[in-house]
Amino acid sequence: MAGSPTTGPPFAGSLAATQVAIYRDEGYLFPVPVFTADEAAELRAAFEAFEARWSDDTNLPRPFAQYLRDGMQVISPAADCIARHPAVLDVIESILGPDLMVWTCELLAKEPHSPKMLTMHQDLNYWGFDAVGQHVTAWIALSEVTDENGAMHFVRGSHRWGNVDHHDTFGADNILSRGQEVTVAHDPADEVVVALSPGEMSLHDGLMVHGSGPNVSDGRRVGVAIRYLTPSVRMHDGRDDYATPVRGDCSGAELLMLPVPAVDFDPETVPFHERMLVAHDETLGAGAAQPMVYDGVRTVESP
Repeated sequence: MAGSPTTGPPFAGSLAATQVAIYRDEGYLFPVPVFTADEAAELRAAFEAFEARWSDDTNLPRPFAQYLRDGMQVISPAADCIARHPAVLDVIESILGPDLMVWTCELLAKEPHSPKMLTMHQDLNYWGFDAVGQHVTAWIALSEVTDENGAMHFVRGSHRWGNVDHHDTFGADNILSRGQEVTVAHDPADEVVVALSPGEMSLHDGLMVHGSGPNVSDGRRVGVAIRYLTPSVRMHDGRDDYATPVRGDCSGAELLMLPVPAVDFDPETVPFHERMLVAHDETLGAGAAQPMVYDGVRTVESP
């Protein structure tokens, strides 16, 4: 059944063969329990403490929202910790194999009664990578996630469509950096609401068509999205990009390796994070008619 992990371990551990088969067939899998409710609450507290410490800092060179949305694992020990947590990596290894890198980690929060949403899109269409099947997004719920508070919607089997055409909307309430949206229609019967409890995770393929609606509830929806890659991933056009090795042997990777922060905005890792952001501005913004936007704020680097 779509949205069910069927048989498998109650917490952590590798996925069962039936779960991997569902993921391969439908392009997604959920719910996958990886943390207890108490562990999820602790993780949420760590991320929200990061927000409280830094959101009003006027000395940051970029809008704070961009630091939450791209490469948090390089400037936040809390983000690095969840990205390399064995409970998460054991699951990802079941799909991608033993050698794993994190391309980026994001905190994705929707405030109560926020109109913020995501149009239906494919991630891989904008990432600049040359391979399919070598990327998995793990979306970990740190709060209850429902359709009312802005849960993702997946289009079952859309990962088999290949790269489809998109157009940019630059919508004021669109969380996506350029408001990208697929130009092809889908059968509403194939759309699945990705409802999760705190500590549960969803997985989706880089070509999965997905989006989400606004938060019309009284509560804050909080999740962390982690983009995992194999070391075999290459860039289309020879541009530089970066990743954090988290398991196995990543020595053959073409992507440049990122260091691990010891403290928030570690002076040793911030320069690497900035180089990564510049690379992502160039790649994600390629061909866009105007600069990318993060939660209503333009990026420093124009595409």
